[in-house]
Amino acid sequence: MTSRRRVTNTIIFVLLLIGAVFMIGPLLWMLSTSFKDKQDVFALPPVWIPNPFHFDKYSEIWDAGPLLSGIKNSLIIAVTVTIVGTFTSSLAAFSFSKLRFPGKNKIFLLMLSSLMIPYPAVMIPQFFMFSKLGWIDTLLPLIVPGLFGNIVMIFFLRQYLSSVPNAIIEAAKIDGSSYFRLYSSITFPLIKPAVAAQLILWFMGIWNDYLSPIIYLNSPEKQTLQLVIANFNATYAIQTDYPLIMAASIIALLPMLIIFLVFQKQIIESVAISGVKG
Repeated sequence: MTSRRRVTNTIIFVLLLIGAVFMIGPLLWMLSTSFKDKQDVFALPPVWIPNPFHFDKYSEIWDAGPLLSGIKNSLIIAVTVTIVGTFTSSLAAFSFSKLRFPGKNKIFLLMLSSLMIPYPAVMIPQFFMFSKLGWIDTLLPLIVPGLFGNIVMIFFLRQYLSSVPNAIIEAAKIDGSSYFRLYSSITFPLIKPAVAAQLILWFMGIWNDYLSPIIYLNSPEKQTLQLVIANFNATYAIQTDYPLIMAASIIALLPMLIIFLVFQKQIIESVAISGVKG
């Protein structure tokens, strides 16, 4: 039995290692290409380690396009939406999980059913609505909807809260706690790991979003980072200046990589706990 388990673990390890190589390989190639000159990009056999390293592309990218304003716009959208949206989502999750009001389960199921509606089905109506409001070519269509919460986060936090005993909430009510105090002082501290994980994942999703910004944003100074990178690709791929494109892509990837490396423990713990409790 022990030898069979050892063989199974070895096979699993080899498969995971192969998968890791296929996932990490393109990232390493992107990093390597950002330090190459144009000739080395198409060299055969491929040059993995540039000799010498060229750092000039990391200074050129700031003049090649509105990269700095793209980073600023992406930060404004992602930070505003995730902070305010996480607050409203956690409030909604607390309400659906611990409060009693008529039609609670029906409202929750109705809200969940909206997940089955594909985004292209509401894309055009949303565009016309925001156009009538005069929000086209502003950041408002990308910020305002998210301020009211995230359905996936609400569902996740509600399932997480289902493991919190109702006796704690009832005892706090007897002591005279208001509903907001029940949320802020009792419930929120208990769901911090789940909130942290969902906030990080939501931030990453907004940071990498391309479809919504390309619908609503036209001016270069209003574009998010992903649109700036796409414009880099359209402009400089024709000139085969792939090191410049890869350098800009590394800059776009760096914040997400740092966030994941710093908070990976919270993400993994939250997913594991929710899998057991949900």
